[in-house]
Amino acid sequence: MQEVPPLDLTEILAYLVQQSGPFLDQLGIRRDLCDKLVEMLYSKRNGRLMYHSLSEDRNLAENITEELDLRIARVLESTGYHTDEGFWNDPAKYKISDNRRHVAIVTTASLPWMTGTAINPLFRAAYLARSVKQKVTLLVPWLSKSEQELVYPNNITFSSPEEQETYIRNWLQERLGFEADFKISFYPGKFSKERRSIIPAGDTSQFISSKEADIAILEEPEHLNWYHHGKRWTDKFNHVIGVVHTNYLEYIKREKNGAIQSFLVKHINNWVTRAYCHKVLRLSAATQDLPRSVVCNVHGVNPKFLNIGEKIEADREHGQKVFSKGAYFLGKMVWAKGYRELIDLLSKHKKDLEGFKIDVYGNGEDSEEVQTAARKCDLSINFFRGKDHADDSLHGYKVFINPSVSDVLCTATAEALAMGKFVVCADHPSNEFFKSFPNCLTYKTSEEFVACVKEAMASEPQSLTPEQRYNLSWEAATERFMEYSELDKVLSNTNGHPGRGGKRNKVSKISLLPKLSDVVDGGLAFAHHCLTGNEILRLATGAIPGTRDYDKQQCMDLNLLPPQVQHPVYGW
Repeated sequence: MQEVPPLDLTEILAYLVQQSGPFLDQLGIRRDLCDKLVEMLYSKRNGRLMYHSLSEDRNLAENITEELDLRIARVLESTGYHTDEGFWNDPAKYKISDNRRHVAIVTTASLPWMTGTAINPLFRAAYLARSVKQKVTLLVPWLSKSEQELVYPNNITFSSPEEQETYIRNWLQERLGFEADFKISFYPGKFSKERRSIIPAGDTSQFISSKEADIAILEEPEHLNWYHHGKRWTDKFNHVIGVVHTNYLEYIKREKNGAIQSFLVKHINNWVTRAYCHKVLRLSAATQDLPRSVVCNVHGVNPKFLNIGEKIEADREHGQKVFSKGAYFLGKMVWAKGYRELIDLLSKHKKDLEGFKIDVYGNGEDSEEVQTAARKCDLSINFFRGKDHADDSLHGYKVFINPSVSDVLCTATAEALAMGKFVVCADHPSNEFFKSFPNCLTYKTSEEFVACVKEAMASEPQSLTPEQRYNLSWEAATERFMEYSELDKVLSNTNGHPGRGGKRNKVSKISLLPKLSDVVDGGLAFAHHCLTGNEILRLATGAIPGTRDYDKQQCMDLNLLPPQVQHPVYGW
């Protein structure tokens, strides 16, 4: 057996810095600085010990991380050290019994609320359930009837979860070309008027049984865990994936004392995603750079819009005029959704865009203010109530204008491209995915905005190629999701314990040593659990009163035992 040289001081220091990444990250020290320090220390070690068969296309930081981990593992093996399980493994986790895995998708909104976190997880569940490899459960919030009236449009309310499930399935079936075989469950939620969002009440993880607690997909992991007081997701599930939908920091910066608030929320988001996720997917680089995160658009377009695009293209090939209207914008009417940018651009270049008119469709809290501002600037904007983007009356528009820079990945932009329209949008990280499409015209300056609008109004959109159509589809989005979340590797691991990031199969280097990052993550989760258990601290940080546990009405609606029965306190 080849003798393994002992570790030298620089290797030990490099490993300590590498494993201290979570702690340094919480202090605000960027990951790239830690990587450079590790690289510098490791490159100065005595000798050049290479134990790798790594592909040449990986970057240097990944190579050094792999090599350093393997070096530590080899030294430990040479001493006779061995362990079968990692430091934090839970032997009671889900076991595969029928060669099928189970995926639980947990999200923060539900139809009929037409928001991204209601629609996109629904399609993700449907397309993941098409595979025979896994069963799928979609877990959505249940609101009491009084709160449904505040959230759901057109006075739609439900008297029972079963009634709402029927509505959700009917809506989905109208848009799919196949039967979606997945389960829908509900957890108790409370609506926050101030944040215009739903906050979970009680321990959301308990609504997935231990028998099905295998893989969890947390849609908006930071949002779901801000006030989470219950079982740690990574303790209960084998693999936990977070999907970041919203650029919360951008919205918060626009509020009073926004700079201070965004600083605090940035670190809280860091904290909870590190403590509760194995892998995090960010839809675009417009979002906060979170621990263990990669950037990839894992959302597709409702098949209905691709069908509309195909019909429009067929009509055009038969010589019909398909675009009889000019420009429009569609979105919730709040300033942060791009209305401020739109009014500013049109006001600044009123002379350059003389004769240009735009129709705007949307409802929202800032409707009156937006319309008043447009009238004061004497802009040619026609305002209409919000509509479904697939409505027949919108098919004739040729140009979709979206100046928003607060979005993470605008669904309406993808839908407009799928329908074969021009899109004029900002050259911004949130639009990076769309820039490869020829009908997407991006601008950096207001002068370029004018040029893009004139070009779009004076020409005809190009026909989408089959590849471009496929890239917009949910089939392609699901493939990207499987790859970038490493779910394909996890599903191919038949022992049910893939470990962090699905890398347990590499020379057992992870299991040889309790990783400092695991210790830090466990400490962060424990501290968060303690803090969220205190009602005063919860209220001080903006939690809705009484959301640590669900209330009596929610118990009745969801047929739950009261919290005091499930968690009795003895000795009184």
